Amino acid sequence: MMCVRLSATSLQSFKSMLASMATLWTYDYACSFHEEWSFLLQSRWSKMKGLYIVTRYLPFIFLATKLSMYFIPNENPGKCRVLENTQSGLGIVLTIVSETFFILRTYVLWNKNLILLVATLSTFLIFVIASFSIVLATGVPAAYATSAIPGITGCYRGPTSLQYFIPFLLLSVFELGLMILTLIRAVQNWRINSGRLYVVLVNHNISYYVCGFLLSVTNVFASLLLQYSYQTFLFNFQFIMLAILATRMHLHLWQVNRHLHGSTSTVVHVPMSDISFANPTE
Repeated sequence: MMCVRLSATSLQSFKSMLASMATLWTYDYACSFHEEWSFLLQSRWSKMKGLYIVTRYLPFIFLATKLSMYFIPNENPGKCRVLENTQSGLGIVLTIVSETFFILRTYVLWNKNLILLVATLSTFLIFVIASFSIVLATGVPAAYATSAIPGITGCYRGPTSLQYFIPFLLLSVFELGLMILTLIRAVQNWRINSGRLYVVLVNHNISYYVCGFLLSVTNVFASLLLQYSYQTFLFNFQFIMLAILATRMHLHLWQVNRHLHGSTSTVVHVPMSDISFANPTE
């Protein structure tokens, strides 16, 4: 009986935290609605703009899948497995597109050094493949079931493998490496290039990497020490926060650049949107 009460409390707390996370995302979208649509309507179409749209709106699908998994009554364990694998895949995609923003920003800070770009993308690809393999290897044999606890609906899964900490450990190492590259470049060029746009770009990169690194380290310990429900919340929280930070910072960079160049035209071109930093008059 005590175990059932603890499980019920844990699952109910997780559902409350999940609802809070969905509320946070909705609130963030509502707060930036005007600025975001100004960016979408007034900036020129480019690969970065497409990446922004994917990163910004994919969390709606991710959260919808997660909410349906835990809040909609479901008596089919097979469906639970499909939903869990779907949202795990979406979480990995969210991480990829969010990190891509800052891989490209680091590339720009290093004056479009092609060797650096190839090295960072190759490292990131290796880490993604390793992480995806671990998720599949630990997720496929996991036991999925519908909740048998009165008042608790939806799907749940038993304890996860300790190997879940490895993807977050790899991500923390990768973000630490990019943060070091950004710091090195900032120290080298601080006196040469102290323009506001450059300062904003460096500050954004450092802030993002620090937040991402701390979240990844937190999830490493969560994977080893906490119950599954709290692990899942922290995993999802990192996916959502990375997307929020990446899109918020890109939007702010666009606004700063627009203000600096005093553009009043209908269509505004941002250098970062086309991965260009040296020539802001293009």
